[in-house]
Amino acid sequence: MHSAVHRNLVRIAPAATLLLAVAACSSDSPDAAPSRSSSVSAPAGRETAASDAPSAAPASPSSASSRSTAMDIRVTLDGRSVEATLNDSPAARDFAELLPLTLDLEDFHGTERVADLPRALDTSGAPEPAAARTGDIAYYAPWGNLALFYRDGPAASADLLILGHLDVGADQLGRAARITLEAAP
Repeated sequence: MHSAVHRNLVRIAPAATLLLAVAACSSDSPDAAPSRSSSVSAPAGRETAASDAPSAAPASPSSASSRSTAMDIRVTLDGRSVEATLNDSPAARDFAELLPLTLDLEDFHGTERVADLPRALDTSGAPEPAAARTGDIAYYAPWGNLALFYRDGPAASADLLILGHLDVGADQLGRAARITLEAAP
């Protein structure tokens, strides 16, 4: 239990630090940059909201507390729409820059569907390694491919970066042949 709490704290700590830094920089001064807000749609069982972290500054409509640490994306698997969210890691933000993408998927080891990406993703500032779970969208850095887990993955590895999560059944994901990913409107 203690290691699970520690892993969650390690995952949340960078988001909390970013939230505090942004909150400290957000002010009513004329030099303050305008903010962009986006909606939060965290997948079931995932804790991604930085708003749970204590804030150093009072919240205003354009302050950091109205921002999210996750980004919604539009995903279709074999023409069927599914809910999906990317986390706020540098690799996930870099992946979002590639969208829209349509990729043909292949099975890998009876655990994941994989596809090659057009280029390698930025892996600097990667979070602590985490084992992939069913529905996770991940990036395997050594091969430069996207992995969609329809079964829980192997032990945590620094080479596998979790980018987000698909809210889809394991059976549908395990049979998927084509995925289209787009930025949410």
